[in-house]
Amino acid sequence: RYAVTDLGTLGGTFSSGEGISNRGWVDGFSTLPGDTITHAFLWRDSVMTDLGTPGLNSLVLYPFNERGEVAMQAETSTPDPLGEDFCGFGTNLVCPPSVWQRGALTQLPTLGGNNGQAKQVNNRGDVAGVAENTTPDTTCQDCVEGICPFQVLQTEPVLWKKDRIQELPTLPGDPDGIGLVINDNGQVAGTSGKCIGSADEALHAVIWQNGTVTDLGNLGGTTNNHPQYINNRGEVVGYSNLPGDTTNHAFLWHKGVMTDLGTLSGDFSSFGEAINDNGDVGGLSCDMSGNCRAFLWQNGIMTDLNVLISVGSPLFLVDVLSINSRGEIVGEAVQNSTGQ
Repeated sequence: RYAVTDLGTLGGTFSSGEGISNRGWVDGFSTLPGDTITHAFLWRDSVMTDLGTPGLNSLVLYPFNERGEVAMQAETSTPDPLGEDFCGFGTNLVCPPSVWQRGALTQLPTLGGNNGQAKQVNNRGDVAGVAENTTPDTTCQDCVEGICPFQVLQTEPVLWKKDRIQELPTLPGDPDGIGLVINDNGQVAGTSGKCIGSADEALHAVIWQNGTVTDLGNLGGTTNNHPQYINNRGEVVGYSNLPGDTTNHAFLWHKGVMTDLGTLSGDFSSFGEAINDNGDVGGLSCDMSGNCRAFLWQNGIMTDLNVLISVGSPLFLVDVLSINSRGEIVGEAVQNSTGQ
């Protein structure tokens, strides 16, 4: 069974824990008072620290390393010269790839464009992410996330080593890609497809090893094949569309085989979000109305985490976003009394 701790917010009504280290530190993001601005945070010893940003908004979407270095999306105060809104804050400000380390933000290079996103940094200090080049992207149409109407350049998966950028290959015919997560062996998992934010962003779930790209396969659908985490054993979790592309299920990829993890009883879709080095998988399972529950998958069995916490808890657990090697879990919950 689990005890649940509410980490609080940076003054707003929403926060999300995205990663937990083996020390029990947590990174994530929270709204500020008024809920119009979002900042990344690092939570240590019950204290939530605002990591700030050179502009208005910053964001963390993936776990950080054991040294406390955090890969961030942090916009500047400079308007984007091409009118892009690369980080999706609705501000149309330049949003370069950045890493928070030793109490300060370090800006990483791009492939010639103004924007990029550092997604995750491993314990060797290597960073996986995405960066713009200078080539106009003709696939930025039919957008589903409100980003690509303001994106005009191609975005490529990249790896930063000692602040030097290395472009990773996409699959043949795919102009764009994203490096999402990286383990301590330097394996990067991500997507290969078309314009970020478009319906064809994640045509393929892929892994890069020693500069070579491998297609992880899919669960029968043609789009929405999305890795979310990779552990140090090279196991990848994520979600993939089923045949017909009307729903998706969580998957576990291990030694070349993608396994459908299914859903909690009665649910319609599921998303694999986290895996630790023991192979414990977490995520969320949702019904047809979009009501979701956090799950833990162990030894082939998916369990609703809400049945493993104290009866009468003030929180309803919605999503698992990270699991450390000690089995501590971080994610999102709804406060039953307020709906926050």
